[in-house]
This record gives sequence, structure tokens and C-alpha cells, in this order.
Amino acid sequence: MKAFRGPKVWLWRWRRNPLRRRADVVEAWLLLAAWLLTVVTGVLAGLLAARSVEHGLARERADWRPTVARVVARAPGRTTAAGSGGERVWAEVRWTAPDGENHTGQARVAPGSRAGTPVTVWTDPRGHLVSRPTTPSEAAFRGTLTGVLVGVTAAAVPLFGGLALRSRLERRRLAHWDAEWARLGPQWGRMTG
Repeated sequence: MKAFRGPKVWLWRWRRNPLRRRADVVEAWLLLAAWLLTVVTGVLAGLLAARSVEHGLARERADWRPTVARVVARAPGRTTAAGSGGERVWAEVRWTAPDGENHTGQARVAPGSRAGTPVTVWTDPRGHLVSRPTTPSEAAFRGTLTGVLVGVTAAAVPLFGGLALRSRLERRRLAHWDAEWARLGPQWGRMTG
């Protein structure tokens, strides 16, 4: 099909030309609108998603607090003379929430930690265990990554819609050309013979 199109001329649908049809102008405006909608949708969705993620992570940083917990029973594993080398094991710990209520849960501690060993854990305002909150730079990275993914996904909807519309307009135009050729083609055969 591409062999019949000829060289690519930019903005040909908007140029003054006696062969330009109304359908060409309509198609040009629809495609321009689809591209603009794709860009605007992608950018806005991406920015909103990134802002939402960063805001949620900032709220966690503000609400979550480090709390001192104590190991309930000796942690599995052996303590080495040189230290744990960064390895941690799960052990049961107990802490007191801001409202004075005692809580227990699982936390990562150094191997072989004895009962009563203090461990820093993070808790939410209700005193429940949570993971360490993200740093501002980690939050910015997560927000950016989420924004890019959401933006690309949201932009795909109008993009594929525009491509589908263009394909439909192309099929319709070819059907009109076929109908015209079926009507006028036999007259050309008589003129050359």
C-alpha cells in the first residue's frame, strides 16, 4: 500500500491544493487532537500520580516514629566476634505504644540477640509495626517511576484510540476510492481503446 502513496510531504492536509478533500482536513484535525490529547493526558496523569505517591510517602515519614522494642526471647543464630556483618534474623519483640498499650510482633534483629536486647522498630500512630519510612530521595525516585509508568499507560489510551480512528478513516477513504474507480474505471478503458 505504501508504494502508491509517493514521497512524504509534511502538513500536506493543511496546504491549499485542488486535490485536497474535506476528509483530508477532518482527518488532519482529528489526528492533531489525538496527539495533543495523548501528550496532555500522559503528562497530567504522570504528574498527578507522582505527586500523590510523594505526598503519601511524606505523610508516612511525618507519622511513623522510631520506637525502642526489646527482644522477647533469644534470637536464632550465633553472634560472631566480628559482629553480624549486616545479617539479620526474625525475632519476637515487645514495645509500648504511645497510648501505653504493650504490643508484640516480629522484627529483624542481630543473630543471637539475647532477651531484653533493645532494637529500634518503626510504628504508626496506633502503635503497629511498619517498615522504615522512605527517605525524601527514595520517595522522589518512587514518585518519578510511578509517574512515568502511569503517564505512559494513560497516554496509551488516546494514542491507540487515535491510531484506530486513523485506520478506520484510511479504510473508509480506500473504500470510497474503490467505489469511484469502479464507477469511472470502465470509462477510461473506452477512451484508450
